Amino acid sequence: MSQVNLLPPELKQRQATRRTTSIALVAGAAALALVVLFSFLKSAELSHTQDELQAQQAVNQRVQAQIAELEKYSQLGSQLQAKQQLVKSVYANEVSWSGILLDLSRVVPADAYLTQFSGQVAPPTTTGTTTPSTPLIGSLTFTGNVKGADTLAAWLTRLEQVKGWVNAWANSASESAPFSRIYQFTSGVDLSPDVVTKRGQGATTP
Repeated sequence: MSQVNLLPPELKQRQATRRTTSIALVAGAAALALVVLFSFLKSAELSHTQDELQAQQAVNQRVQAQIAELEKYSQLGSQLQAKQQLVKSVYANEVSWSGILLDLSRVVPADAYLTQFSGQVAPPTTTGTTTPSTPLIGSLTFTGNVKGADTLAAWLTRLEQVKGWVNAWANSASESAPFSRIYQFTSGVDLSPDVVTKRGQGATTP
């Protein structure tokens, strides 16, 4: 049995148009809802990011304040180091001249006496181009008189028996009068780091 559609074609077309419009409206509403939801999520994410940024900025400000507070201690530390370096430069190679005079009084032979004495201290030096020699920090020089050549030899030997006194030498020795056996001499000795005081040794230690 065949079916006959008695509705006018115009009505059928309007129904189809309404269905299409309804579908379009539903789809548009769904798309709008998605856009609104997406915007809400992004807004929440942005707000959270801004909160984190503000919190981090607050932390940075506290850290900067602490750095500024500690800066003065850094400056004090630099000033202390500068003063320590100054002290080291002042006491580097310091020797006890009273100790040197005491040692000198002990090594002068009974048949000798000094008429002049001088000493100097300088920074350690090295010689040669490859292997450094024993560092020397200064020297002592003497002028005096001795009785007999043996006494002069004993004087030079005794000079090197003092700790830190090395390389004793005699520049000249001349008899004051023929057959007098009294010799006027000039001599000296080098000073090694062994004569430096404990304070001076601490100042030159790297």
